[in-house]
Amino acid sequence: MPSQPDQTDSRRSGWISLLLWVVLALLLRWQVLEPRWIPSGSMLPTLQLQDRILVEKLRPRFDRATHQTLPLNSIVVFAVPPQLAAAGYDPNAALIKRVVGLPGDQLEVRDGQLLRNNSVVNEPWLDEAIDYAMEPITVPDGTVWVMGDNRNASLDSHLWGSLPDNLVIGTAVWRYWPLARFGPIRFSQPDSTVTQHTAAIGSGS
Repeated sequence: MPSQPDQTDSRRSGWISLLLWVVLALLLRWQVLEPRWIPSGSMLPTLQLQDRILVEKLRPRFDRATHQTLPLNSIVVFAVPPQLAAAGYDPNAALIKRVVGLPGDQLEVRDGQLLRNNSVVNEPWLDEAIDYAMEPITVPDGTVWVMGDNRNASLDSHLWGSLPDNLVIGTAVWRYWPLARFGPIRFSQPDSTVTQHTAAIGSGS
């Protein structure tokens, strides 16, 4: 029969192991992967309301450290830019959009389509033509241009300007709920039952 000190040591070892696992889980959440949920329709039809996604946080830091840019068409989660914060938007929120322009790119919206460097961009994730025009702009260094896939109901760069790349939190890589759409994030068909509106992305588990 084990002695009382042996039982105490075993209990202490168990608590230490549990604590280490908790620390590891928190590190993974804060530094590598973070669960988020979608409370808005600004990324329809690619992301539906209440979708649960995983945001990978290493790629943006690596790209900044090596002076690279995120790939075009990446779906990124980012902190509220200064332009929105100054207008009263919740500075503690996070937004999610698609990268459509990199530093030096000239962008324009004309005749319902996005043009990059004078060429029409193929965007199969869009469900409808863009209903506004955007004068030609050149994306400044150190920034990216982001737009929602629900282009006509998205609070994005066409309204508030380019996004400083140091505000990018991570890239959306995987949808884990609902199970019917479980898998890597790609564009999908629209859900006619979903209300289209614009809001911040939520943090979830």
